[in-house]
Amino acid sequence: MPSLEKLLTQLEKSKRQFGEDGKRTEEILTQVGKINFTDVDLLIRFHEALLFVRSHPQSPAAFRQSEKLLSSFAERVEFIRTKGEDLTATDYIEYSGIAGTTIYGTFSYAIVRFLIEQFPGRVSADWSSAQPERMGSTLPRFLPLLYEDSLVEANIPYVRWLRAATGKDGKGLEWLVNRFESMNLEERQKAELYDSLGLRVRWQLDNSKASRTLNKLDVQKPFCHTRPLIRRDQVSLDMEFQSPALEVKQLSRSRGKAMQDMLRRATTVRYRELYGITHGDPDTVIQTNVGRGVEIFLWGLPAERRLPLRAYHAGFTLKNGVPINYIEGITICDRMEVGFNTFYTFRDGESAWVYSKVLKLLHQIVGVNCISIDPYQLGFNNEEAIESGAFWFYRKLGFRPTRPELANLMAREEKKIASNPRYRTPARILRLLSAGNVVYEGPGSSRGDWDNFSIRNIGLAVQSRMAKEFGGDAELIRLSSRRLVARFLKLEVQSFTRAELRIFDDLALMLGLLPDLSRWTASEKKGVAEVVHAKIQAPESVYARLLQSHGKLRAAIIELGKPNPEVV
Repeated sequence: MPSLEKLLTQLEKSKRQFGEDGKRTEEILTQVGKINFTDVDLLIRFHEALLFVRSHPQSPAAFRQSEKLLSSFAERVEFIRTKGEDLTATDYIEYSGIAGTTIYGTFSYAIVRFLIEQFPGRVSADWSSAQPERMGSTLPRFLPLLYEDSLVEANIPYVRWLRAATGKDGKGLEWLVNRFESMNLEERQKAELYDSLGLRVRWQLDNSKASRTLNKLDVQKPFCHTRPLIRRDQVSLDMEFQSPALEVKQLSRSRGKAMQDMLRRATTVRYRELYGITHGDPDTVIQTNVGRGVEIFLWGLPAERRLPLRAYHAGFTLKNGVPINYIEGITICDRMEVGFNTFYTFRDGESAWVYSKVLKLLHQIVGVNCISIDPYQLGFNNEEAIESGAFWFYRKLGFRPTRPELANLMAREEKKIASNPRYRTPARILRLLSAGNVVYEGPGSSRGDWDNFSIRNIGLAVQSRMAKEFGGDAELIRLSSRRLVARFLKLEVQSFTRAELRIFDDLALMLGLLPDLSRWTASEKKGVAEVVHAKIQAPESVYARLLQSHGKLRAAIIELGKPNPEVV
């Protein structure tokens, strides 16, 4: 019988072979499944191969085998633990979240609260990780007489104080979160106080369905790959954007929350946290089945969590019931910055095809035509993206650099590749190429409109105006902008709720930068007022579409987003 390492190498090769060659996967799974692993690295390789087979099975038999073997992983991890082996490798970000292991991380207040609610008794705090100076300023709110110690003594035993207050039942973290929940503060203020502690949390996964191993939906009839996977060069974004509309279903609130929770678990065990995953609106979750065992879920933010100026959507994709990526789309008018991250294990799959379907859905729901990719996604201060050649992934799908010097560098690299098929762009050049955004402009879009745009420039322009006209006083510029814009647009802001007024104030800061808003026609002002009401009350996609359709406002926003040499 071949060695275990050789069998795993064969499995990693066979999992990507389809048709008759796929039968080999079933044979190898049968052989490897009988082995008791004593090597952590080999066990991790087996785990990742099984997850790929589970999501991209070559046959129903391979699908069933992978499910059965994955269900045994908590026991396999425990077996290795009893042998005294070091399990550190299972905590690396590429492999974290295996059943039977423990997650250690500093998570946001919202995620810690989520974990405590979902997994009582499995989540605890490493109190020694907290920052003493922050504990001294925060904990006296909950610990009577702590100031007697913390204000005048050195080396305060904060953990001892906490244990005295919480008992010995191991629920100190739950006690602390409950104390924060009882405070008469806004959600963001509670989060700021908790997050300032810098607490490290332990989450024991055991055989939990939250683990990467078992986080999946049951699938009765999996899609099995009997032919080669769809390659990147077989994908056309232009054709995808012009294809018939996808059939979209609105989920119930309970079902929507369940799908959001599934993604929260999937990202947390991977030490990732995304704003729209943590704070998504369960009332807005939609789902579409695009074929090949792939379902896409998408949602917006509740009004109180929305960004000041842009619309926001988040979501993820299931492949045969397994989460394989997460999605983020941030929109101003017809321009959307898209973040798309396929989890390590599934990058041998049909990433480009899935990506095209995600963009199709975003185009259909939000109306965006210009897709922009942030430099980080390409490799700017992101070595993972450099190693994977992320720049060329996007380029081969039709994206182009917006900065002329980077477009010229790309053209030189493409000539080298054309003349020598073995040529590979060095990491040094990839880092240069990743220094600026790339964009895809879909059919019907106006090329170059958004090339020099950055939402940050609008924010900086507001700061500059605040410094010049309001002495740096944020409250004064907010009040002035509110009154001015409300008068121009004939808005009765006195009828707005406190939350609605906060949203309007943010928009008013941008609209207050427009020097000629008072001279716009009544029809144009009415259109801007409709944009305001949509931002406050309507789904985010409605807000984005109204911005797109208001030609004068769209042009003004593009102009505001250009670099301004007068702004520091």
